[in-house]
Amino acid sequence: MGKCGGRRENLLFSIRAGGHNVSGAAIADSGLVIDLSQMRGVKVDSERRVARVEGGARLGDIDQATAPYNLAAPVGVVSETGVAGLTLHGGAGWQLRKHGLSIDNLLAVDVVTADGSVIRADEENHPDLFWALRGGGGNFGVVTSFEFRLRPIPSKVWMNVPIYPLDRAGEVLAVCRDYMAEATEDLMVLGVCWTVPEEPDIPEEHHGKPCVILLGCFSGPEEEAEKVLAPLLSIVEPIADLSAPMSWVEAQTFLDADYPDGICYYWKAIYLSGLTGEVMEILARHTRNRPSPESSIDIWFLGGALARVPADATAFSQRSAPIMIGIEANWHARKDADANIEWARALYKNLEPYSNGGNYLNFPGFIEDRQALLQGAYGANLPRLQRIKGMYDPDNIFQGLLNISPQN
Repeated sequence: MGKCGGRRENLLFSIRAGGHNVSGAAIADSGLVIDLSQMRGVKVDSERRVARVEGGARLGDIDQATAPYNLAAPVGVVSETGVAGLTLHGGAGWQLRKHGLSIDNLLAVDVVTADGSVIRADEENHPDLFWALRGGGGNFGVVTSFEFRLRPIPSKVWMNVPIYPLDRAGEVLAVCRDYMAEATEDLMVLGVCWTVPEEPDIPEEHHGKPCVILLGCFSGPEEEAEKVLAPLLSIVEPIADLSAPMSWVEAQTFLDADYPDGICYYWKAIYLSGLTGEVMEILARHTRNRPSPESSIDIWFLGGALARVPADATAFSQRSAPIMIGIEANWHARKDADANIEWARALYKNLEPYSNGGNYLNFPGFIEDRQALLQGAYGANLPRLQRIKGMYDPDNIFQGLLNISPQN
């Protein structure tokens, strides 16, 4: 097969799927963009509980297609997120503790490889490539479709949204930490250090002040929701409680408005070995000194199904840490970029002493330290990834969000 024009001209390739990742890596400067963003079809086999999802689809496309059957794919928490980018680097969402990452619910993928071959990869066909794609990103080809195992979901889930003052963050987060260590896996919680939103149900005197929100999703039996959520709703006197039952589609779009198109973003993540008093003090301090009130610090309480998968079962190896911190610098004016990026980097640096290492590559910053990110994300799995890269893309045509160099 002859080389395409892009390869003849030695152009850099990039792959745009949902186009959501804030690093901007989907657009290759002076290169060739393979744009899948119009490929958004979703086909649901409700009897087999399987969905076939095209490579440019977004999470909302899956949710809309599966919800009529009371089924859901374990994906992320913002409906406009692209399925491909989220999944190929892991995929953390509201069902993480109950059903694992998106890759843990992936049955097969269709891939166009560097030599132009179109192959199906699953546990029986090209299992080495299937292993690599579950965490290894866009380094191995163009994934044109995903096949997901679907999970039953109630007609209503409960969104847990108590809002507490930031000066009580230590007490609130400590109770949540201890509770989540033993909580049912039907409950997933993010502790969000943020700004009190200007909502009509929140007293006006609190608008714009720093706060901590125990944002959670309970997807178990509705009659158990009150009992399960009660310990998180009155740790101290809340500013407000916006908790409510809603459909799965509504839950998946609950955060959409907080991530508008057209503003500036810089996101990093770090895994922690625990949520100690010192860590909580660091989080509170950096919440107070945010240059932008739209920036947030997200505390992911992990464990459950995520942690039951062996570290070498997929390319994604970071499964044992109990906590992940998402550092989200969000701002409007380009002139404020340096201050906001420095805030995120300073927080990351201050948290490093409390980490055993590791990165979540859906929040990669600007990929400043490639080798450290690769080692942190893949650990002992990296040499195997490099060998598989050498098999399927020896000329390093597909460099992905974070390039894995091929080895023979």
